[in-house]
Amino acid sequence: MKNTIKILMVLVIIIIISISSLFFQNKKLSKPNDSGGKNIVQEKEKSEQHKVEEFAKKMRPKIEKDLHEMDIHHFIKDITFENEVTVSPMGFIVVRGYVNDDPKKYNFSASLKYRSNEVGSMSYSSELGDRFENWDDFDPQVKEDFLNSLSEKEREQYLKDIGEKE
Repeated sequence: MKNTIKILMVLVIIIIISISSLFFQNKKLSKPNDSGGKNIVQEKEKSEQHKVEEFAKKMRPKIEKDLHEMDIHHFIKDITFENEVTVSPMGFIVVRGYVNDDPKKYNFSASLKYRSNEVGSMSYSSELGDRFENWDDFDPQVKEDFLNSLSEKEREQYLKDIGEKE
């Protein structure tokens, strides 16, 4: 009987030790990794974003040059770039901005190619695109129809913007 009690006591002690070791091991696994792995990934992402932002700043003069080349009526007085720079799913670095202090009406977006250091494509709001239009390429009736689609105030402003009215 004494041997049975000793065996039971040893088994209980082994079970308690096993349970406590499992408990502490589980607790250890649930803690974040203190070795810095998570921090290294965050630092790498910050580093990549920093590289993207630096490249975008370097490319601003090329974006401005492209916008001024499209601006045949010399409508653009100033260009403002937004601070946020993103990377598209296709890998293009996307820079957004606006001209003449009107971010809602005259905005643009430029997709930059990192490897070739060039502006891949440029998109802009329809209002800004209208200011780039070369009406010599169209029948005069098309321009007249466009102007008639605008309110009188918009028409006056548009004609001023393209330099046909003072």
